[in-house]
Amino acid sequence: LEAYEAGARQLGENRVQEMMGKQPQLPPDIGWHLIGQLQKNKVKYIIDKVKLVHSLCSLSVAQEMQRLLEKRDTALDCLIEINIAGEETKSGLSAQELPAFLEQIAPLDRVHIKGLMTVAPFAENPEEVRKYFAEMRGLFDKLSGRAGLEMKYLSMGMSGDYNVAIEEGANMVRVGTAIFGHRNYTI
Repeated sequence: LEAYEAGARQLGENRVQEMMGKQPQLPPDIGWHLIGQLQKNKVKYIIDKVKLVHSLCSLSVAQEMQRLLEKRDTALDCLIEINIAGEETKSGLSAQELPAFLEQIAPLDRVHIKGLMTVAPFAENPEEVRKYFAEMRGLFDKLSGRAGLEMKYLSMGMSGDYNVAIEEGANMVRVGTAIFGHRNYTI
């Protein structure tokens, strides 16, 4: 609520359950972003509640979105999550998987791709992840000229490395820890 009162109108949440618990307690003019991984069985909870999904990387999730969006005669903006460093502990597509994924979801006319998102590896020195942000910018630029895609957002950079991400082309950063402090993982 303090962030809202300070002017924030776009808020992100990592978990569907946490977002659903917070939404009724906050003003209705907030544009909610789902940043965390979305499971197919949770799509039904977010369809009418989020402005942007940052973590699309599964065909089955995209197909479930399409099915529910058709029922509601609406659409949903999404970013494709790229696991740019190939970390086993993180979700997302590899850069090599991206072209095939785009072809697979192309018929899903209710799922609107608006850009790319990545979470860089943790590094004490943000300069260590610059190469990943630069690679993401290259992917983004390559897709920006592709017919049928409106590449609007390059979401990369978090509280510890957002400055480097912005220098490399990010136009959306996720800085919740810097604003709200470290997460309390209880729901």
